[in-house]
Amino acid sequence: MPSSNTIFRRLLGSAIAVVLSISLWSIAPSAQAYDNPELLPKEQTPVIDLAKTFTAIQEQKLVKDIDTFEAETGWKLRVLTQYDRTPGRAVSKYWGLDEKSVLVVSDSRGGNTLNFRVGDDVYKLMPRTFWIELQTRFGNMYYVRENGEDSAITDSLEAVKTCLVKGGCNVVPGLPKEQWLLTLISSVIGGVICGFAGQYRKPDGGFAWQWALIFSPLWGILFIAFGIAPVITRTSEWVPLLRNCSGFAIGVLVAYLTPVLGQSNPSEEL
Repeated sequence: MPSSNTIFRRLLGSAIAVVLSISLWSIAPSAQAYDNPELLPKEQTPVIDLAKTFTAIQEQKLVKDIDTFEAETGWKLRVLTQYDRTPGRAVSKYWGLDEKSVLVVSDSRGGNTLNFRVGDDVYKLMPRTFWIELQTRFGNMYYVRENGEDSAITDSLEAVKTCLVKGGCNVVPGLPKEQWLLTLISSVIGGVICGFAGQYRKPDGGFAWQWALIFSPLWGILFIAFGIAPVITRTSEWVPLLRNCSGFAIGVLVAYLTPVLGQSNPSEEL
């Protein structure tokens, strides 16, 4: 099980990747700036591995999967890996990229290894936020370091294929552990706020529902918008949802019972 320091580094890396993705999203700058068709293979292939990211067997399997998917669905997926050499804009003409195309560019020179060039028809099914999340989830330095650039590419492609087959996605399918931990923390904090707001303020005690409702926009956003919604939109598993609800309930109880637990029995006078 990863240590707390490892989890913290992953969360920090994901946050940094989100910021970088806003400026890096799109095809890699080096691929836009140059036009070097000499680097393109003579025969048509959906994978151009200039960075030698894949083994020969991996590349053959990826080519077969992409060709099969295109034959069955009509969606055109293409992969370009580059490092110090890039064909640049020449890949658009080579592959005939159109409205039904998705180009994945892997370039380890940047802060995020993955960039995407997306056709208009694909954009209608998966909005910009989807591609930013896809880039930050699979292209960040921690994911690549632990799983490899090859897995970052293939995993992102699997997510794209899943969404194209089902007719579109607003968010990337799947719930990584780091993201689930953020939703759990948000749920617990929401529960603590709700519990503090509901602490009894009258001699007869009881849960102060009025105060809890007054503060409901705050704990509701933390629990529902940031604790529950990211889970149910990304996975159908009930375990993460149950844990988040339990975390919220525990947060409520701990915060609500804090004054009672903090009270000390008065000492008897002799």
